Amino acid sequence: QVQLVESGGGLVQAGGSRTLSCAASGRTFSNYVMGWFRQAPGKEREFVASMMWSGGSTTYADSVNGRFTISRDYAKNTVDLQMTSLKPEDTAVYYCHARRIVGSTNYWGQGTQVTVSS
Repeated sequence: QVQLVESGGGLVQAGGSRTLSCAASGRTFSNYVMGWFRQAPGKEREFVASMMWSGGSTTYADSVNGRFTISRDYAKNTVDLQMTSLKPEDTAVYYCHARRIVGSTNYWGQGTQVTVSS
């Protein structure tokens, strides 16, 4: 059974930092794109960042480019999202996502809440 389990959410002050982790299990993800999405109250889910499970180039939404970093922790077998210079508008539920490069197979985590106070 495939599982994506996010952790690391919580309350942080504006200007602060937070790191989210996504533990992926249940299959080999070598042919998958791993990503982070977020959904704020009353808004649609939006793309945040992505990278290949095997490493390589990364992609970011304009709103987080330069502040967020997506990376693999090979020791922990996780995909992490390092968030710096957080703003109140970054408040959202953050979801881990895995999408197979070929085809439509994809998986979602259950989400983790990040709240940035002003």
